[in-house]
Amino acid sequence: MVNRLAESTELSNGVKMPWLGLGVWRVEEGQVVENAVRSALKIGYRSIDTAAIYGNEQGVGKAVAESGISREELFITTKVWNEDQGYDKTLKAFEESRRKLGLEYVDLYLIHWPGKDKYKDTWKALEKLYKEGLVRAIGVSNFHIHHLDNLLADAEVVPMVNQVETHPLLSQKELLQYCKEHRIQMEAWSPLMQGNLDHPVLKEIAAAHGKSPAQIVLRWDLQNGVVVIPKSINEHRIKENSEIFDFELSAEEMEKIDGMNENKRFGSNPDEFLF
Repeated sequence: MVNRLAESTELSNGVKMPWLGLGVWRVEEGQVVENAVRSALKIGYRSIDTAAIYGNEQGVGKAVAESGISREELFITTKVWNEDQGYDKTLKAFEESRRKLGLEYVDLYLIHWPGKDKYKDTWKALEKLYKEGLVRAIGVSNFHIHHLDNLLADAEVVPMVNQVETHPLLSQKELLQYCKEHRIQMEAWSPLMQGNLDHPVLKEIAAAHGKSPAQIVLRWDLQNGVVVIPKSINEHRIKENSEIFDFELSAEEMEKIDGMNENKRFGSNPDEFLF
């Protein structure tokens, strides 16, 4: 039987990245994160997104190791935190993350936030890790267009992914277009607007498809060519979030959801979250 959850986009370097993954932001280390990852892998997820600052890399690694799924089938993402930015500190932080995850290599390593002025040095460290084969793909998170322009001015390797807050209330169409033009895969964190799904447009379209508003939002992302990593620790919800490959939104429905944009953030604006 084909696992639709393993369906992937091809990054600019040919690495395949699943369209859907499990995010584990704010998921408690230990039993809680282990159970969430186990549930997701059992359901068919093959992509898990964590970060050093989440404090749960060890639990993710344990659940992955115990899953019995071959390493080649899995796609594991982690990120370097702000205080570890800079060339040498990033290399050290990566080794720490790799040790906690218990992995020989990481599939995707991201700069978590741009901050003010260290991200170019941090990027040089990511390029080194990539060239050494310790990471299959490298990218950034929370980068605006001006951050990407600045990075690309000196980068040897173009970021393969930009993971940003994006959802119907913050559609980021200009950034999405920029990423497509530069072959940077856009990925959505907090795609479900931290649960703020009570919107008439979403409810109407959900009713028409016999789906939940959450499933409608995730499908909208996929049809926009955006990878999604919804977070949940509830097995029923993790399963529900995965049931987005068996229907399609019409052009009119996509337009209606696009029309919800208010440029509203639930997280920080990268231009204001400086360090």
